[in-house]
Amino acid sequence: MEAVDFLPYLGWIIGGAFVLGAGGILTSFQTTRMKIKNGYPLEGMWGQSLKPGSDKQTAHRVTLLTQENAELRAELGAMKDRLINVERIVTDGGYHLGAEIDALRDRALSNLKDKGEA
Repeated sequence: MEAVDFLPYLGWIIGGAFVLGAGGILTSFQTTRMKIKNGYPLEGMWGQSLKPGSDKQTAHRVTLLTQENAELRAELGAMKDRLINVERIVTDGGYHLGAEIDALRDRALSNLKDKGEA
């Protein structure tokens, strides 16, 4: 293959390389624009932070989110405890639960009779 064979396509090759390069640059601009718009920190070529978010509003937001996280974890713990009790009741035989209720009812009736006779 000689140099003359690809010479007619040289314009298309250069144009394609230009379009690919321009597309990469525009994509980089769009990515940076979306990061800025949505509040993501900007990073340099090696991952270093170019725009650290250490203002008072961000610190306050982190504090609020930390408090909310702690509240949600406490609520989740309480829900787990309640679920354990419900599971225990459900998996406990219906006979046992019914027997316990009957025993409590009988005890309450006998207490009422004892108080009525005295």
